[in-house]
Amino acid sequence: MTNQAVAPPTKLDGAVFKIAGVVVLGAIMSILDITVVSVAIPTFQDVFNATYAEVAWTMTGYTLALATVIPLSGWAADRFGTKRLYMLALLLFTLGSVLCATADTIEQLVAFRVLQGLGGGMLMPIGMTIMTRAAGPERIGRLMAVLGVPMLLGPIAGPILGGWLIEAASWHWVFLINLPIGIIGLVYAQFALPKDDPQPSESFDFVGMLMLSPGLALFLYGVSSLPETSTITANKVWIPMLVGALLVIGFVFYSFKPKHPLLDLRLFKNRNLAIASISLFVFIIAFMGAGLLFPSYFLQVRGESTLHAGLLMAPQGLGAMLTMPIAGALADKIPVGRTVPFAMALIAAGFFTFTQVGVDTSYWLLCGSLFVMGLGMGGTMMPIMTSALRTLGSHDVARGSTLVNILQQIGGSIGSAIMSVILTSQLNESTPVPGMTNPETGKPVTEAGLAIASQHGALPVAVPPSIIERGLAFVADSFATTFTVAFLLVLATFIPIAFLPRKRVPAGEAGSGDAGHVETPVMVH
Repeated sequence: MTNQAVAPPTKLDGAVFKIAGVVVLGAIMSILDITVVSVAIPTFQDVFNATYAEVAWTMTGYTLALATVIPLSGWAADRFGTKRLYMLALLLFTLGSVLCATADTIEQLVAFRVLQGLGGGMLMPIGMTIMTRAAGPERIGRLMAVLGVPMLLGPIAGPILGGWLIEAASWHWVFLINLPIGIIGLVYAQFALPKDDPQPSESFDFVGMLMLSPGLALFLYGVSSLPETSTITANKVWIPMLVGALLVIGFVFYSFKPKHPLLDLRLFKNRNLAIASISLFVFIIAFMGAGLLFPSYFLQVRGESTLHAGLLMAPQGLGAMLTMPIAGALADKIPVGRTVPFAMALIAAGFFTFTQVGVDTSYWLLCGSLFVMGLGMGGTMMPIMTSALRTLGSHDVARGSTLVNILQQIGGSIGSAIMSVILTSQLNESTPVPGMTNPETGKPVTEAGLAIASQHGALPVAVPPSIIERGLAFVADSFATTFTVAFLLVLATFIPIAFLPRKRVPAGEAGSGDAGHVETPVMVH
């Protein structure tokens, strides 16, 4: 058979779009959930009478569940079939959402969020497995562009929707909103997804699972406890981090022995995959960590409501929506080493504004900077992953995407912890107010603490305006310092990006196996 006879289509057809609808629904659910819950944290503090550190576990528990289940996704898809597994993930996520709405205590909410995470962790990799089997390697760039645009609606709509639901209804609807979407997704999946044809070809690596999944969970638990303790010497930080790191290191040495390890680290011999992974890892630590603080600046320094803070973040998503389709099409034609550096330059330019933020920085300047950053985001992450995955064969792509998914979870958790610790340590240096102590902790009340409380009318007593002004200026400087650290990490990303391929590599050339059947590319989650 000639190459011309088997040449794959270069445009996405109706069959691919039909299946894409299912994957998009699941992805929007999981991404919406992350962004909606992030703006609900202050509400959870009031409703459950909990500290910020306790409420933060509603996010951390979800992340730990993701890290635990992601390594199993590739094997489970082969063993049980993608349609069956995707519908199970959708059901778990929807059930977890409904249970979250019934929570009476913060402990129950965290437990139900873990259940959500078990479903959410499988939604993305399994959904992308289904999609790339339908599209093929030559259309990965276009596929990423098509799926990326609606998925970006999650980060745009999440804070807006969350703020509106909390103000207009109650916090319960932050989770109940997933129920109708989940039901529609399950019915749609039943009729739209192709019938399963599971072909288990590998034995399950139980030894690897017993080292990797608990190791990742323990390490991320320790990292996520940093903002609460503000020191790495706390027992709940260094002990789980150490045990987790030892388990992961043990897995690294072990993984080269079995023929089919749970996570195939041999894939890092592929130059494109290794460079793409390093680039994304450094970038996610910087950008995802600081990204969580953008709404906090609007809430704590500028006194905006959750709804308005969400609206102010919208330009970033809008910018990404403009460039992502273009970048996806270009990724199938032009080496990313020639395009990604320009996109990263846009991100750095927009980010720089936030290193200079103050109490009254122009909203036009801030929103314009977020828009520029969004333009850069749309041309960065998806093209990098497209470049890496196009050089892998079918079996290697499934394994490579799992590697990158785990690195993204670790990078996001480390970035969030680092930025939270820096901001907290900065705020703790604020000047104490003479004669005022916190009745719950017994610690002195600071000017920064009073300033943040004043932005939402939560001052316990009358305070001179001069103290509030000094406190707000200090809080703004603390955010600027934290953003400066993130900005430097963004600049560091230019180092690995400089080594991205500048010559076009045909699909599947650098990988092993059949390049005509690609499985699991990664979407940033």
